Amino acid sequence: MLSRFVLAAVLALACAAMFDAVPAPGAEPATAQAAPAAQATGGLPPGNPVVARVDGVELRLSDVKTAQQSLPPQGQKVPLAQIYPMLLDRLIDGMLVTEAGRKEHLDQDPEVQRRLKLFQDRLVQQAYLEQILKGAETEDRLKAGYQKFIQQKPGHEEVHARQILVKTEAEAQSIIDQLNKGADFAALAKKYSTDPGAASGGDLGYFGRDDMVPAFSAAAFALQPGHYTKTPIKTEFGWHVILVEDRRIKPPPTFDQARDEVSRMLARDTIEAKVKELRGAAKIEAFGLDGKPIATAK
Repeated sequence: MLSRFVLAAVLALACAAMFDAVPAPGAEPATAQAAPAAQATGGLPPGNPVVARVDGVELRLSDVKTAQQSLPPQGQKVPLAQIYPMLLDRLIDGMLVTEAGRKEHLDQDPEVQRRLKLFQDRLVQQAYLEQILKGAETEDRLKAGYQKFIQQKPGHEEVHARQILVKTEAEAQSIIDQLNKGADFAALAKKYSTDPGAASGGDLGYFGRDDMVPAFSAAAFALQPGHYTKTPIKTEFGWHVILVEDRRIKPPPTFDQARDEVSRMLARDTIEAKVKELRGAAKIEAFGLDGKPIATAK
């Protein structure tokens, strides 16, 4: 099976050369050149068959699948059968280039060895973190994490408002004068407002304090339902007249809605705790750019 280190080099070629030729999902794929019969029907053969031999070195289907998962998101979403011939060709090219480099003894070059060590270290780090995370995410821990999550993000107040946006203070004041005489806010918004929402009567829906510019939010949240601003409100967008139709407390997201974010939070906390434990058990000496000892995180 193709080594992970060779595969990394191969993917550098694959990513660079492949996507100009990758058709969009749903487009007609290019004709497969010497692809397995199963690929022609759009399916994948069972098991992990050999898909190529390069000077006696076997390349298996699992190597092609791994290569696809290492591609950018665009390539990962494309059905493997659609890009199989191109990806297989790039993998073969990479194997040939790698072997040519070995014949030149470049695998013994000190700089190559240094970079290979860095790459190995990253792989070991990733594998170790994946290992400690495997047993960390249980349903009970997720639910406990959710309780912590909603404490940090409790429900917040929102208002449902409409607005009329005009260019000048005089225009805004004229609209307020009409409202004072009983005019319909939505009708005036449709007639005078320059806001894109004018066609819907200036309806802005529900929003929180931080969703609008400060001057607008301050004016809107100072109003009770059914009331409008008695003086024009100035912002960088122009002059506003605001009507509040409703106020509510938006509840925090449900457990299912927050599950992915809670999972990420749990993973972060687990990793931070493990790194803190490792630091506590290690003797660490760090030095500044001037060579003098410096303190490190505990």
